[in-house]
Amino acid sequence: MSGTEELLVEADRLATELDHADPPTLLDVRWRLTGPPGRDDYAAGHLPGAVFVDLDTALCGPPGPAGRHPLPDPAALQAALRAAGVRAGHPVVVYDGGDGMAAARAWWTLRWAGHRPVRLLHGGFPAWQAAGLPTSTAEPTPAAGDVEVRPGALPVLDAGEAARLAAADEGVLLDVRAAPRYRGETEPIDPVAGHVPGAVNLPAGEYVAEGRFPAADALRARFAAAGVAGGAPVGAYCGSGVTAAQAVLALHLAGRPDAALYVGSWSNWVADPSRPVATGEG
Repeated sequence: MSGTEELLVEADRLATELDHADPPTLLDVRWRLTGPPGRDDYAAGHLPGAVFVDLDTALCGPPGPAGRHPLPDPAALQAALRAAGVRAGHPVVVYDGGDGMAAARAWWTLRWAGHRPVRLLHGGFPAWQAAGLPTSTAEPTPAAGDVEVRPGALPVLDAGEAARLAAADEGVLLDVRAAPRYRGETEPIDPVAGHVPGAVNLPAGEYVAEGRFPAADALRARFAAAGVAGGAPVGAYCGSGVTAAQAVLALHLAGRPDAALYVGSWSNWVADPSRPVATGEG
């Protein structure tokens, strides 16, 4: 199995796998930053057998100084995953409404928790529908899983580590928010506009489009243009660690499984008014 096949699965391939006697566990993690909750989408139709898991309440901790989507409590995460039927060592596939962000954060969270066999449905629910595959409104009651959450299987950055990486002569801290937010021209969500001093802006739209990733060579070229070179350290942040989890997935696809996520991201950075804020292009 290639690196891509370990991380992504296409709709037709997933449909074949779901016909097996012991199919992958499906997690529907549809989510919006604003607007109706993802559970409404799930109730209207989902992949047969999929269980809804809420990004805000099950896969992340409560918002606060640690950020709007901080790391979950390991015991609470384990309980939520077991309730969704996640079994130790058994494959999981996560999907969202198509942009790939919530699914990437779910992918990252399970990998961080030590559950390696997890893939993202490439293109999400729209890709499944576009392939003419069946959907369901039935809500399954899965048998309780036995997954063991062991935090730390993927690297994370706290604010101090993010600052040091951004200031380092070697390595790069990627800010994957839209350029106007990076430059501090606008900030629709957090109380302060700007970016971590020394961070390099690489908006998500430059390496993923409508939840679909280009080939590994194209990803490597784009990241290299942003300063990600050789084996020098690389990390990513966004507003609250959701879009940046997608950047970490893209870096995995590009051959950088060591990429770190600043989980608290900008919402954590600005929670401490003593932290410096940069604006403009640099």
